Amino acid sequence: MKKVDAIIRKAQFDDVKSALMDVKVTFFSYWDVTGVGNEQLDRRYRGIEYSTSDIQRRYLSIVISDEFLDRTIKAILKSACTGKIGDGKIFVTDVQEAYRIRTNERGNQTLN
Repeated sequence: MKKVDAIIRKAQFDDVKSALMDVKVTFFSYWDVTGVGNEQLDRRYRGIEYSTSDIQRRYLSIVISDEFLDRTIKAILKSACTGKIGDGKIFVTDVQEAYRIRTNERGNQTLN
């Protein structure tokens, strides 16, 4: 099993969600986050310009079986890309074990 963590633009979330559903990734968690990155947003307040590197993003956490890894990564890359700095990052880590609390199942069975 793998865990895919993706940090994407909030504006791209609906496209990413649809792309994941298209490749049969139907279960994941997400939340809004603020981070510091290379993208600089220019802001103007009462005629004064200032820049900030605090960027609003959406964080997705997806646990999948190994066979879904390539299609999941491709779906996120294709749907989250705008071609501009600040599109986000994807991190992949190994998951040692998973348990379904309701039935006490473990392993890949918990992902269905």
